[in-house]
Amino acid sequence: MPDRAGVPDAGAFARNSTCLQGSIVQINASRGGLPKHPIASGYIGELGIEGDLHAHPQIHGGPAKAILLIAAEVVHDLTARGFSLFYGALGENLTTQGIAISQLRIGDRLRAGGALLEITKPRGPCQALRIYGESLAAQICDARVKALDPLSPRWGMSGFYARVVEPGIVRTNDTIESYNRLSISPLLQEHS
Repeated sequence: MPDRAGVPDAGAFARNSTCLQGSIVQINASRGGLPKHPIASGYIGELGIEGDLHAHPQIHGGPAKAILLIAAEVVHDLTARGFSLFYGALGENLTTQGIAISQLRIGDRLRAGGALLEITKPRGPCQALRIYGESLAAQICDARVKALDPLSPRWGMSGFYARVVEPGIVRTNDTIESYNRLSISPLLQEHS
């Protein structure tokens, strides 16, 4: 049975979908630009985390790019390769841990604390990331990612934008669960 947000109950997912689970290790916001700084909790509304601003609102933000998610594992990998990064450096609102980012797809829904999000697109690295190294963009994104090919070895490394399906409060250490909508049975899709 779907809940009020159109997401089937856990039993339905166990039978019909792939559920990936992790945690939110850091929530980030800024007054515009990079880096974003940690906050303990935030209210996620239609346009993102309340109080989070964008240096270039014509490029970043808006309903389809309300939230940017980056995996902590990507930050660790890039740091091991010599990039001076930290959580929030890439401009993400939510730094996650434990979700296999290569398995996320456009249209997947994520329960992040009290909010329900839907992946809209991979993030294309912006020019501002050059402050961390000229080659960073090539390390996290390639032509296949730009062509929306989830088989790219860099799929998910640049992060994912998400729209807000259901607003809510998110806190550090909250659970984040991803439900792969592509594998939900047709009957359940009618209710989402």
